[in-house]
Amino acid sequence: MSAFELKNLDECLEKHLPAEELKEVKRILYGVEQDQTLELPASASTTAKENGFEIKGYRFSARPEQLRKPRLVRVGAIQNSIALPTTAPIGEQREGIWKKVKAMIKAAAEAGCNIVCTQEAWTMPFAFCTREKFPWCEFAEEAEKGPTTKMLAELAKAYNMVIVHSILERDVEHGETIWNTAVVISNSGRYLGKHRKNHIPRVGDFNESTYYMEGNTGHPVFETEFGKIAINICYGRHHPQNWMMFGLNGAEIVFNPSATIGRLSEPLWSIEARNAAIANSYFTVPINRVGTEEFPNEYTSGDGQPAHKQFGPFYGSTYVAAPDGSRTPSLSRCQDGLLVTELDLNLCRQVKDFWGFRQTQRLPLYAESLQKASELDFKPQIVREQ
Repeated sequence: MSAFELKNLDECLEKHLPAEELKEVKRILYGVEQDQTLELPASASTTAKENGFEIKGYRFSARPEQLRKPRLVRVGAIQNSIALPTTAPIGEQREGIWKKVKAMIKAAAEAGCNIVCTQEAWTMPFAFCTREKFPWCEFAEEAEKGPTTKMLAELAKAYNMVIVHSILERDVEHGETIWNTAVVISNSGRYLGKHRKNHIPRVGDFNESTYYMEGNTGHPVFETEFGKIAINICYGRHHPQNWMMFGLNGAEIVFNPSATIGRLSEPLWSIEARNAAIANSYFTVPINRVGTEEFPNEYTSGDGQPAHKQFGPFYGSTYVAAPDGSRTPSLSRCQDGLLVTELDLNLCRQVKDFWGFRQTQRLPLYAESLQKASELDFKPQIVREQ
């Protein structure tokens, strides 16, 4: 980050641009002709103010149809900082984050959200930079029966809300192994299933393969009362094939719970999930944590930088992208926040009909080429002058 801290791009534009110019800039930036602001209930705004987090609301509409009613779904995306120093007892750290996020889920319920998703590894600091196993592995818990899932299951049932939450999973049935996992809880309060992170980074401070390896759950899509959803965890957003497979399995909304820092990935952030929404004709919800986290011991990275204790800053900027290429403005780069977005899922089919991307894709051709590329004797298809 630079010495100047830009809290929010939209606030900067609104501060410096005349109204008509601002409207045209937002049309170009976000692909929307009309104001997409969603008016939120006063109770949700009050809860946000009382608990010190930002709340914003936007909407995406679809063309009216004669045979289908609008399929309106409200999605809540939560970005947050940790609650206590990383030196605090593990149980207290987790309880502090629970308390913070429970208030945000309450506001999401007051705003009418049907589905809520947290950021990556939301119950803990992003300690994977340290490569230290202790005490950070103590945050790991079972996906179905762990304390966080039990706590959120009660909220899911009480609020009639699907909750997607990302944890450090401990698989007690397979040798206590650890995974980076997203858990889906249905609006009935029942455990619906899980997905494990498919792609693990080994870049800069992200030393995650010290703790867990690539996931083994494929590309599951969870059919809920409010639509078909999937979770592309963090680093998976850099892999177009990963996004594609969730689409092939029928996803209408793909969440991207993340933890990523400035200077490393911010130029990519606004592009990748938006491009995935376009290419796969579904909605995407990229979510990133905020704040800088400091750890007790210095650690080094593979980038030549001096040993350090701080990890971050995580730049937030959570947003939602639609299959027609439009997107919402982002949440703050540095403040806890809840983004509420109303989606008409009919837009997914309408975009497929208009652009024909699914109709014109060449899956057999790709499959043949990918098979060749995966073989040891592969030769790139390059034509050279003789």
